[in-house]
Amino acid sequence: MKKFIIKTLGCKTNQVESALMAEILSCNGFVETDKIPEADYYILNSCSVTHIADTKNLSYLRRAKRENPSIKTVVTGCMAQLEKDNLIKNNIADYVIGNYEKNDIANILQKENNIIVSDIFSHNTFRYEKLYQTQRTRASVKIQDGCNNRCSYCTIPFARGKNRSNSIENIVEQINLFASENYYETVLTGIHIGQWGSDFNPRKTLKSLLEEIEKTNIKRYRLGSLNPIELSFDFIDFLSSSSKFCPHFHLSLQSLCNKTLKNMNRNYTVKQVFELVDYINSKFQNVFIGSDIIAGFPNETQDDFEITRKNLEKLNLTKIHVFPYSRRKNTKADTMPNQICESEKKNRVKIIGEISERKLKTFYENNIDTENEVIIEKKRDKKTKLLKGVTKNYINVLIDNDDKYKDSVQKIRLLSVCENFNGMFAEII
Repeated sequence: MKKFIIKTLGCKTNQVESALMAEILSCNGFVETDKIPEADYYILNSCSVTHIADTKNLSYLRRAKRENPSIKTVVTGCMAQLEKDNLIKNNIADYVIGNYEKNDIANILQKENNIIVSDIFSHNTFRYEKLYQTQRTRASVKIQDGCNNRCSYCTIPFARGKNRSNSIENIVEQINLFASENYYETVLTGIHIGQWGSDFNPRKTLKSLLEEIEKTNIKRYRLGSLNPIELSFDFIDFLSSSSKFCPHFHLSLQSLCNKTLKNMNRNYTVKQVFELVDYINSKFQNVFIGSDIIAGFPNETQDDFEITRKNLEKLNLTKIHVFPYSRRKNTKADTMPNQICESEKKNRVKIIGEISERKLKTFYENNIDTENEVIIEKKRDKKTKLLKGVTKNYINVLIDNDDKYKDSVQKIRLLSVCENFNGMFAEII
């Protein structure tokens, strides 16, 4: 009876895939553990979006071998897809499994062939398998994989392949399965969910899918990260009329300077972003709008950065996830002139991070004394021992109440900002 442990880094798509791998292994006689010394296999579902992610991958693998020298290390995920030869050649991993082969993990671990990574661009269809259980309160559903864009800084298309959409029938089946298991919320995730449906029917859009999800038994649903150019006003109108959609957006902006956006090969303008964000705010009350920003992109002068900074100050966002530009080999940006030094990147990240902190605090304060709906989680907050949950508009809350409210949906009133928790205190009403 072989034991395994899974460590997941990166995006929500990886989290869904790790849950599925764990389920497949358990159904094939393997036993999951959370202790490295007693595990036979250490499975790292890796991220490779930045060089920091790569460093983390290697650190976790070294730690596993240090704590259990006889353990077999298994690398899957994006690093496995991009660095398969180096991982084996440099004795970094005992097994390397590609992104498309994750569902075959039980069979692979029982065979001698230790490197199974196919050409990711050779796959044209979405690989679907039902997931019956997840440890998370909000059950994520993977609706697509891959990306057809070619942003100048990104290696993800080479790790994930072209856009491949899960069918409406499969997605609805998975959501209704989760609903029957008493999950109240589902998060629609993928590598580029805005491209859903375009591979099998140009007339099928994300809105077409959501119209069918509205008919499912799930109480509410939430969307993963979206490219701003793929959000039409008609689509926003549809979402604003829904009782199931959670008013929470995450926009992959990357910059608010037109010159930098062009260098990134992002096909929208700052003006379009402002129009979109203003329209979202006009259609939803207290909507949470998160965003991604890359600081220190090649050729981003101080004046260019100042344009982004000023626009971020003006734009009605809730939170900004900012990270320094990371050079990735085999990308156009890696060969661009005028690379920004690390100290300047760090300074720009700090400046944008401070803007984000102010915006988030203002958002919380604007929600004081408002009513909301929260899914209370099964486990209490470790530090405060209070009940915890997430509102429809993505506010983390702490509630001083009885265990009988665990794993339930409750109406609450938001009371005050809890800065140490990065959220708010609330009471059940």
